[in-house]
Amino acid sequence: MTLWRKIDRDVRDTLGEGALWSARDNAFYWVDILAPALNRLSLSDNTVTRWDMPARLGWVAPRAEGGLIGGFQDGVANITLDPLTISDRNDPEPHLPGNRMNDGKADRHGAIWCGTLEMAEENAIGTLYRLSPSGDWQVIDSGYTVPNGPAFSPCGQWLYHTDSALRTIYRFKLDERGAPHSEHDREEFIRFSEEDGYPDGMTTDAEGFLWVAHWDGGKITRFAPDGTRERSIELPAKRITNIAFAGENLDRMFVTSASKGLPESESDGALFEVESGVTGNPAGVYLG
Repeated sequence: MTLWRKIDRDVRDTLGEGALWSARDNAFYWVDILAPALNRLSLSDNTVTRWDMPARLGWVAPRAEGGLIGGFQDGVANITLDPLTISDRNDPEPHLPGNRMNDGKADRHGAIWCGTLEMAEENAIGTLYRLSPSGDWQVIDSGYTVPNGPAFSPCGQWLYHTDSALRTIYRFKLDERGAPHSEHDREEFIRFSEEDGYPDGMTTDAEGFLWVAHWDGGKITRFAPDGTRERSIELPAKRITNIAFAGENLDRMFVTSASKGLPESESDGALFEVESGVTGNPAGVYLG
């Protein structure tokens, strides 16, 4: 039985990422980092709208005041659509112009967790940050080559985060305020084999299982809260990048992919809807 369907659209993403469900907009958002562009799939009429962006865009998250916040190459900015407006950047790394934002999400406390990387992906100079609602940056961890994730356990106890280059998923224990117990307090949680490819974007479901996209692995995998592999779903694209649950009941799963570095095809860079059989968790909203 086929557990996926491809969302038909004219454009294939070079580097699809940043999967986000917005209940307020009844829409699924995702980015094409390298285009750069922001995409929106309306679940009301199944139309896809695409906006060109002024700089590489790694992720978007909803803002409580309306619109989105996005992680650009040169910092975060507020985004409104219809018509498109983008505010000035808040950049944690003005001293590293060769870095960019890669992946990020809002947590249940209204903060943003996001990672940066060197665009050449040669040096481990990326950092995991937490952006408070007041706009202050906190360094959580450093020394990343390709930071990815993040994802939050529904119990609020764990943050999952990845260095894709090391094929390793880490987890950080969080306190009741949603902050790490101490800086750099991380533990190795899951390590991918060479056959698995590289762990990329992630999300959790309502049962506390972690879903991980496999870059160069052509699948997504569901891991139990103790890190054991529960099942995988194969997809017809090689470079799977991110996952989000969507829909009124959070029972629709959308999966992004990339065509970067691959021969032209019908599936690489496509957006997929996957039958997971489980439901997800509401997306966090940035309170800044």
